[in-house]
Amino acid sequence: MFFTRLKRFLLGQPLPLYQATHETIPKWKALSTLSSDAVSSVAYATDAILFTLVAFSAASVIWSIPIAIAIVCLLVIVIASYRQTIDAYPTGGGAYTVAKENLGTYAGLVAGGALLMDYTLTVSVSVSAGVENIASAFPYLQEHRVGMGIIVILFIMTMNLRGIRESATIFAFPTYFFIFSGFLLIGMGLYKVLTGQAVPEVPPIVGSVYPVVPAILILRAFASGCAALTGVEAISNSVAVFEPPASRNAKITLVWMAFILAGLFLGITLLAHLYAVVPREDQTLISLLGRRVFGETLLYYALQVGTAFILFLAANTSYAGFPRLASLLAYDGFLPRQLTSLGDRLVFSNGVFGLSFAAGLLLALFEGHTIRLIPLYAIGVFLSFTLSQAGMVAHHLREKEPGWRSSLFINGIGALTTLVVLADLTATKFLSGAWIVVAFIPFMVTFFKNVHQHYEEVADALTLGDRPFPVAFKKIKHTVVIPISGVHQGVLEAVQYALSISQDVRVCYVELDPMVTEKVKTEWEKWAPDIPFVVLESPERSVIEPFIRYLDDVEETSKDDLVTVVIPEFVTSKWWHRFFHNNTAVFIRAALASKPRKVVTSVRYHLRGNW
Repeated sequence: MFFTRLKRFLLGQPLPLYQATHETIPKWKALSTLSSDAVSSVAYATDAILFTLVAFSAASVIWSIPIAIAIVCLLVIVIASYRQTIDAYPTGGGAYTVAKENLGTYAGLVAGGALLMDYTLTVSVSVSAGVENIASAFPYLQEHRVGMGIIVILFIMTMNLRGIRESATIFAFPTYFFIFSGFLLIGMGLYKVLTGQAVPEVPPIVGSVYPVVPAILILRAFASGCAALTGVEAISNSVAVFEPPASRNAKITLVWMAFILAGLFLGITLLAHLYAVVPREDQTLISLLGRRVFGETLLYYALQVGTAFILFLAANTSYAGFPRLASLLAYDGFLPRQLTSLGDRLVFSNGVFGLSFAAGLLLALFEGHTIRLIPLYAIGVFLSFTLSQAGMVAHHLREKEPGWRSSLFINGIGALTTLVVLADLTATKFLSGAWIVVAFIPFMVTFFKNVHQHYEEVADALTLGDRPFPVAFKKIKHTVVIPISGVHQGVLEAVQYALSISQDVRVCYVELDPMVTEKVKTEWEKWAPDIPFVVLESPERSVIEPFIRYLDDVEETSKDDLVTVVIPEFVTSKWWHRFFHNNTAVFIRAALASKPRKVVTSVRYHLRGNW
């Protein structure tokens, strides 16, 4: 098959199930795969702070420094809290698992819905920000941002469908290239200031007079900058992908990520202050700083490419977390069961497809503008942070394992801090678009509950209950109806099969043209005169509706247990040949899918041909 060969070319050969235990990665690969979301946020977190402050006054941007320091302090608290989570849940303690086990099912569903939404927004925000950085260097690409973003999502999707090892290897180099480029930018920028090559255009931070600004403005800027913390939970959610000892390696990688994120975030915010740079609609902060520090050199373009790549790879963090979380929800019966299935390459392929579709749709709806997506961002993250840490508090109070008091204190501080930040985010961003997230999470929880109720109803309907066993099977009486569009070899084989299962076989033909009907009837009397031939009139020229009405009449008059529909089908030698035919059988099967006591069987006749 053509599609099978194409699939093998793009994704590789299927992996046997026993290799699932080998699909783990070392710390240096995990840092690139699971930390790219958090690390990449430095490319737009400071932008978000400055956009908020500069809207009030140019002088107020100096508040970006204390705001950035406060966010880094919050980062330390969150990282310390998630280290406790890794200890308590060494196989992976995502917010859904922790909240469900310790706070109840409803809290778990809220955390799961918030995380699924955040993973989707991560892909949309990261890809749109990456495209904007490329467009900042090459302005003629501005009008093609949405198309470029969709292409990037499709590429990342394909890489993840190949399996975690391959995607981690492919994505490792761009992550470390961005980290190197970012620290090079900060280092050279500070060096030029200290050596007098670049004279600061603003007063030094120490001794500066901070202008009086409304408290609500500081809170709004802080809330915007909290986008820097998105993605830090990915490591604790995915402990299972680490090489043994998984817990220890995950905790080490978590600390590495925190140091890198804090250094880049503080450094870029400091440079923006020293060089008096604020982002513009057509130029990101990274781009403006790169031009000031590197000039129009190869280093500037390398920085922009590196920034774009890390932002694209930030989406890859969601591809590690979203399918795994969706599979957990599906395993518990809150999402469709198909999400629990591993694909050929031992990844949750359906989750990968679902994430790609949702992220691409968001990207298109918001026209690839990162600044429009940011207000929706971070609320889901801090909601899951809060529920996860509150769940850990309940866990410590219940289990009281060795050292539980110190762990309780850390997770308690984490829960309280993230709750305060969540309240700030909700209050300050509500009218800017956060209301969409606030309204959508209850909708998702309701959807989860309805899916779970459906599975419970199906289980009740299918259970054998107290039925006596073994079952005494009886022979079923049924009438067989064969819809035909003409007389050919495939029809005769279908009749032969029908006669082998029932003595009551009827052939029916829907009349669309009386002259054609007479020809078909003459042919039928020639080849199979003993089989009843029924003509169904169709003034509306519909094939399906008269046939369904006839089946209902047969069921009512025959009083049989079942009505069996045997559909003769011919299978073309090439897959594209099927588009040259009506494929009425497909529509008949679809129409009968919801009809009780109707059995549909296809008898296929395979054609031969060279073209």
